[in-house]
Amino acid sequence: MAVQLPIYLDNHATTRTDPRVVEAMAPLFLEDYGNAASRGHAFGWRAAEALERARETLAAALGAAPREIVFTSGGSESNDLALRGAAGRRPRDRDHLVTVATEHRSVLDPCLALAGRGCTLRVLPVDSQGLVDPDDVRRALTDRTLLVSVMAANNEIGVLQPLEEIGAICRERGVLFHTDAVQAFGKVPLDVERVRADLVSVAAHKLYGPKGVGALYVRSRGPRVRLEPRIRGGGHERGLRSGTVPVPLVAGFARAVELCLAERAAEAERLRALRERLLGALRGALDGVALNGHPTRRLPGNLNLSFSGIDADELLLALPEVALSSGSACAGREPSHVLAALGLPGSRVRGSLRVGIGRFNGADEIDAAAQALIAGVQLLRSTGSRKRRPAPLPSPASRPGRSARTRAGEEQQT
Repeated sequence: MAVQLPIYLDNHATTRTDPRVVEAMAPLFLEDYGNAASRGHAFGWRAAEALERARETLAAALGAAPREIVFTSGGSESNDLALRGAAGRRPRDRDHLVTVATEHRSVLDPCLALAGRGCTLRVLPVDSQGLVDPDDVRRALTDRTLLVSVMAANNEIGVLQPLEEIGAICRERGVLFHTDAVQAFGKVPLDVERVRADLVSVAAHKLYGPKGVGALYVRSRGPRVRLEPRIRGGGHERGLRSGTVPVPLVAGFARAVELCLAERAAEAERLRALRERLLGALRGALDGVALNGHPTRRLPGNLNLSFSGIDADELLLALPEVALSSGSACAGREPSHVLAALGLPGSRVRGSLRVGIGRFNGADEIDAAAQALIAGVQLLRSTGSRKRRPAPLPSPASRPGRSARTRAGEEQQT
């Protein structure tokens, strides 16, 4: 069977909504379309029932209680509510935040904003494979530390951080622990009690659910986490996130989670096999193919590759039949701060591509994508890249953790 073009291999940016998810959402668009906050009629009652069923599904998937799930518009809002919400209700003697240089911008930017508004910030380095050392987290904590935020799975290099060790350190010191689990949720096991997380951000569109809906787990006991609302007006979602809840999207999110959990083990094995198939084909035909990130401690469908002598943006232009990316979809054309944090040289950063293999990819697509990549790299190497000024890498002065000042006026530590 001929492969249908273009081939979509950008599943870390977003995923195709599973038809089974669309089927689950349809009645809530067309039949039970009431507002879940409308208490006076059957349309509202049925919407409220659907909302609470979805809340129960997400809670069970995380090992949480339903009351601990707050629905949001997506991962970025969940991260913002977790970070700025916690800072808004912080005790006076807790004004220190700790995070990691490879975090998503929706974590780094709120942290930097808080660093300019009365908090101090420590941004920890990672090793050459993208892992943060739990001992670095331990050493970074002070008596004033309010919160530590460490991503579960990186959105560019797929690296899985040691959450259990970090969570244990935070709990021992009485520090809140937040994890951005947007890329990890549904793909790898995640239990809030096992990792001792107090705040967890998740989103539907990374796991074959609809765009526009996410959730934040907010621990209700041991300790109870208190957040300052970011959106007020109506008291929805325990007063933490006002606004009419999009019940069809929430129901779609829950159905996507159910499907991921039911198929996770088999799907992970299948994706790892496709990943190794693609990597093997590229390395078998090309020299100078480098894997960025940890070789095994990564999401099953993730590859981040650098091709020596190649500018990734030029390679993407030469491959209209394959949908790939040169970094986070949220970073635009800026060089990857994640790869820069690994200490990679500028040429390797600019020559990197992110491959996200997903549920709807098969071996025939992987083989076709490999051949297209091989041909594109060979063509660019034979003709030479166009002469143009490369985009600069983030300088030490502009990398996360050094662009804002602490209250004392000293540069923040990285």
